[in-house]
Amino acid sequence: MKKILHIISSPRGAASFSIKLGNAIIEKIKAEYPGSTVIENNLVTQQFPHLEEAHLTSFYTPAESRSPANIEAVKHSETAIQEILDADIIVIGAPLYNFGIHSALKAWIDHIVRAGVTFKYDGSGPEGLIKGKKVYLAVSSGAIYSTGPMQSFDFVEPYLKAVLGFIGLTDITVFRVEGSSMPGLQDAALEKGISSIYLN
Repeated sequence: MKKILHIISSPRGAASFSIKLGNAIIEKIKAEYPGSTVIENNLVTQQFPHLEEAHLTSFYTPAESRSPANIEAVKHSETAIQEILDADIIVIGAPLYNFGIHSALKAWIDHIVRAGVTFKYDGSGPEGLIKGKKVYLAVSSGAIYSTGPMQSFDFVEPYLKAVLGFIGLTDITVFRVEGSSMPGLQDAALEKGISSIYLN
């Protein structure tokens, strides 16, 4: 039995390929580990605020010294980090918009990457503090970005691997639905993406 955290960042609802791919990954996990539970965090409907001065002040204020305003400002971050700590497997849906991730996903990342909480610096450099988690990325795009002439325009996979790895989430597998807007590819794009799923 596994505890699965599903992070959704697409605003397209039932039409979203990243959500469909993420759900297919989760179904595969549940088939492998019967009794697994899923916590869903839809970042579009339950938006994380973009970082403001109040958030940054709260992050760097020791817990015992936080005012009621500080506690309120840090609440989103604390909840998001606890969800990650509680999970065994994290599935992150990441549609490619204008070569990068949706701003809702970026806001969530800004709340979970915290010095002294999810990473620290020591004499040898930075160290991620979240260990032993498996991450699956469900990436979707209208064109082909995994290979070919558009590969250098993909700032979703390299960014997510870098920033998640920075906090210790280094065991990352990527699955894609791509070419969903391209004639000749679009009809089979979702099926091809789902058929590529394997657990490791």
